[in-house]
Amino acid sequence: MTAHSSPNKASAVTLLPPKAPLAGKIALPGSKSITNRVLLIAALAHGKSHISGALKSDDTKYMARALRQLGVTVEETGDTDFVVTSSGTLMPSPEPLFLGNAGTAVRFLTAAAANITGTTVLTGDEHMQKRPIAPLVEALNEAGVTATAPTGCPPVTVTSDGGFKNRSIEVDASLSSQYVSALTMAGVKGDTPFRLKVKDGDIGARGYIDITLECMKAFGAEFAQTGALGWDIANTPYTARDYWVEPDASAATYIWGINALLGVNIDIGIAPEAMMQPDAKAYDFIAQFPNLPAVIDGSQMQDAIPTIAVLAAFNNHPVRFVGIANLRVKECDRINAVATELNRIQPGLAEEIGDDLLITPDRSLIGKTV
Repeated sequence: MTAHSSPNKASAVTLLPPKAPLAGKIALPGSKSITNRVLLIAALAHGKSHISGALKSDDTKYMARALRQLGVTVEETGDTDFVVTSSGTLMPSPEPLFLGNAGTAVRFLTAAAANITGTTVLTGDEHMQKRPIAPLVEALNEAGVTATAPTGCPPVTVTSDGGFKNRSIEVDASLSSQYVSALTMAGVKGDTPFRLKVKDGDIGARGYIDITLECMKAFGAEFAQTGALGWDIANTPYTARDYWVEPDASAATYIWGINALLGVNIDIGIAPEAMMQPDAKAYDFIAQFPNLPAVIDGSQMQDAIPTIAVLAAFNNHPVRFVGIANLRVKECDRINAVATELNRIQPGLAEEIGDDLLITPDRSLIGKTV
């Protein structure tokens, strides 16, 4: 692969076909979702935690930097390692926490700020300032914390006496399951157990809540599910520990997609069923290529949808992706982005139908110069 650019044109990439079938092993980066959860939980634990296999990305670097602002020692001892040393108590920051476009960092730290005595301001770049956070702010206010986000998006201001006063609340999670994850991680801190319930029985990507609960459990948290969408979180303190972050399932979908499309075998070193991330469910669909189902519900594997959508462009029949409305409020409108770029390859490949994405394939594109 080569790249070139000119003063008047955007960077271009030229892909050169391999001279032999691709084969071998590849080391994937660690999961961003798990890394940012474990960084925060380690910061809420008393003692020293060594996190290995972690992802170093903009999102995790913003999280680590913000934790340092809050009085936590976060060392980067290797390309995939963090060492987090904390008293278990976050301290107020005199300066706003700038978190770029890191959605997990903003949402998780907004809830964690309720455990800080004082006022915390969280903000991000122009894209983050368009991403919704009002349901989380409303839940924090219900918990007895003073939280404001005048536009319904960051910046957010959180003022607290050091924890949730009301230890039984509800949250609207229809826009993002991250609101639930944020509250459950923060809710461990307190003098009494914390009860959280999802309003109206509606939730986004449930699998990411399961990731959060597994990470919490690894650090000593105790909880019980109450009903389909409720949790009782014990006020058992987190315990510092060493933690290995599994490879990123979203990144794995690219390799699985290459294997399926080209008929090659690149080993990522971990079986899909051994992963706890919801995007690992994408493997079961990718394995069916070129006979992907006519309808794919992407609600529980949203980050994998762009990969499967590209595969769908070479499928034997059209594929409609449903349950993906939340992709419109990520770092960009991913539904529109995927449709736009596929249609640049060939007009008519992709169509947005409401919040669904319809891919009408053309297998003659395989190997074609575009």
